[in-house]
Parts: sequence; structure tokens; C-alpha cells
Amino acid sequence: MATAVALPVVLVVAVLVAAVLARRAPVEREPLVLGPVPAPAAEGPACAALLPALPANLGEFTKSTLVEPAPPATRAWQRPDGGTAIVLRCGLDRPLEFNRASPLQIVNGVQWFEVRDQAAGASTWFAVDRGAYVALTVPDGSGPTPLQEVSDTITAQLPAQPIDPGPLPN
Repeated sequence: MATAVALPVVLVVAVLVAAVLARRAPVEREPLVLGPVPAPAAEGPACAALLPALPANLGEFTKSTLVEPAPPATRAWQRPDGGTAIVLRCGLDRPLEFNRASPLQIVNGVQWFEVRDQAAGASTWFAVDRGAYVALTVPDGSGPTPLQEVSDTITAQLPAQPIDPGPLPN
């Protein structure tokens, strides 16, 4: 009689423990596919100094694996359950939208220019005061931490330089 009562109780407890452990197990994310973007300075010294210094985590986002061949001087991070990634690209051309009238934001010593993409629900922030243009694309709702942590790394690795905006549009 005791076995008949204890066996179902043990089975229920085992199922509950297995469910809790399964929720805590890391989710195996698929490698990210990133398309190429013109990055003429990707192989330069600025990107060579920056990329190895980037943190493995940006807030709740963890470093992602990229499908090879990955674009040069590119890193990405995702939330543990996947979803839209944060993408950093180094060595890009000056953004076409960046001109002398463009508003800038300074985050932890880095001057950033934002290009908002409403349709994608993301913003791309361009560091415009270093030896190479660095773009950080962050999805809406990711908070300020990714931009702050990347700014800290840029400040530590790349010396500031005067900005070089494009001419005012006609």
C-alpha cells in the first residue's frame, strides 16, 4: 500500500524537477547570418584593436556565433532565448546621413550619431569620433546598457579624433 502511494508522488516530483531543470538549461541558438556591408577600414588597426576587447555580454545579451563566412570586423549578441540581435560593425564608411547639422549624443566619452529604422524596430548608432566608424545596431527595448558598454570599450581602445561630418544637404 505504501508503495502504491509513494510511487505516484515520486513520479510527480521527478517530472517537476525535470521541468525546472529544462527551463534553466541554456537555449541552443542558431548561428546568425549577417550580410556584407561595405567596410573599407574593417581590416585596419582601429578594428583590430577594438574587436578582441569587446565584452562577451552586453547587459542581458550574450555573444552570438556568426555563420561563416562572417563579414569582417563584425560581432553580434543575442538574448539567451534568441530574438533580434545587437550587431556591431567596425570600419564602415561615414554614414550618408551624417552632416554638420546632425545631432550627436555623447555616451561615456564617445560621440554617437543615431539612425532610426522604424520599420525594423531598431536604431543604428555610429561612433563618429574615432579612427574608424563603428556602428552598433540595437533593437528597441534593449535599454542603454549595450551602448554604454560598447562606449566604454571604444574609449579604452580607440583614441578620440575630430569628427568629419559630410556637407549640409542642399
